[in-house]
Amino acid sequence: MSTEVIDAEVSPTGQFDILSKYEIHKLTDDSRGPQYQLFRNCALAVLNCGNYMDDGKELLEKYAGFDIAVVPTERSVKLKVTNAPASAFVDGKMIRGIAEHLFAVLRDIIYVNSEITGDPRYDLVSAQGVTDAVFHILRNAGTFDRHRSPRLVVCWGGHSISREEYDYTKVVGYELALRHLDICTGCGPGAMKGPMKGATIGHAKQRYQHGQYLGVSEPGIIAAEAPNPIVNQLVIMPDIEKRLEAFVRTGHGIVVFPGGAGTAEEILYLLGILLHEDNKQQPFPLIFTGPHSAADYFIRIDQFIGQTLGEAARSRYQIIIDDPQEVARQMTAGIQRVQQYRKETGDAYYFNWQLKVSTEFQRPFVPTHENMRDLALHTNQEPYLLAANLRRAFSGIVSGNVKDAGIRNVARNGPYELNGDATLMHSIDTLLDSFAKQQRMKLPGKEYVACYRIGAD
Repeated sequence: MSTEVIDAEVSPTGQFDILSKYEIHKLTDDSRGPQYQLFRNCALAVLNCGNYMDDGKELLEKYAGFDIAVVPTERSVKLKVTNAPASAFVDGKMIRGIAEHLFAVLRDIIYVNSEITGDPRYDLVSAQGVTDAVFHILRNAGTFDRHRSPRLVVCWGGHSISREEYDYTKVVGYELALRHLDICTGCGPGAMKGPMKGATIGHAKQRYQHGQYLGVSEPGIIAAEAPNPIVNQLVIMPDIEKRLEAFVRTGHGIVVFPGGAGTAEEILYLLGILLHEDNKQQPFPLIFTGPHSAADYFIRIDQFIGQTLGEAARSRYQIIIDDPQEVARQMTAGIQRVQQYRKETGDAYYFNWQLKVSTEFQRPFVPTHENMRDLALHTNQEPYLLAANLRRAFSGIVSGNVKDAGIRNVARNGPYELNGDATLMHSIDTLLDSFAKQQRMKLPGKEYVACYRIGAD
């Protein structure tokens, strides 16, 4: 079947209306530099909005002729796209929200990333240096409002969920918005789109016209989880670790819906941080929720956490099944505690500076076969360190499932191998097997071929 494409030039939106001559030349020069392929891939993902697929390799192959170029003008720049997905246009004109997302790609991939990686002020080895970089990227994207009280709820969950689960996420988003809360997600489809869609109705009923729908992505995942059209602020972080830190630094509470390996990765990341001694007093509302049909999913997650990280980890979250109003009430109460804590400690409302995020959760993990085999998957370590290594294992599985580089790596070298304590390996295998049986590892209707193999030391 042929793929309909369009050529077009797109004028800038938002902060790109005014640029200096230096910025114009820098964007033009850098757009064809070493980061071009990254820029192109992310731009294509944005233009593919609504045509959901969970295979980055498939998207790049489908639009192999796609190209994007930065064209300088007297006052700013334009973007020239060639062989772009026709679904991004209406009567030959690009949809405004997609155009905004496209310029967010330009801002984050070309400008911010080059400024940070080339600036000695940012020590991307130290914990504080990474946090400073995360702050800079978010501030440059205009996500902060120092006058806004704590109200941002991060929603995690799978892009491959059932219609019943998707509808449930919409109702939860609606209930949150009725209580004047905003939404942040990974910006893709499924559990990332549903809460935003529901929140638009809740905000409309409350006549609230300034709702924040923040989407946070990263280059490796954006092709599989293209930004949904409700996102009114899109930020593309350089890697998955900075993306996860952006969630926990900006969010005032987190709701987790059913998902797969990616959602498990996010849960392990947050629990690992909360298990650190320095974060013991930090209020951070965390709720797992879904309809009755998702109860078994959360039973499996809860069992896995208990078996691997223990009761201290289980005490940091609530499980609420099939009760959107209670989820919203508990989240509202939790965020009130967050606000009081920030007042007492003098921390900012818009960025959680006091949260301790150690380098184990910041150091980018490259899921090569060697790195996956060498993960320290044993219980003879601090629980927060075990959580960090489990997070890396699930990150590798996500890469092998949906990311272009990971899919090609597995196709070339075979499945990733995970080795460790026999009991721990059994727990991982049981959880991943339950995800596969519940069809949570690929989009519905697609056969899942495991990208991993479980062993034991």
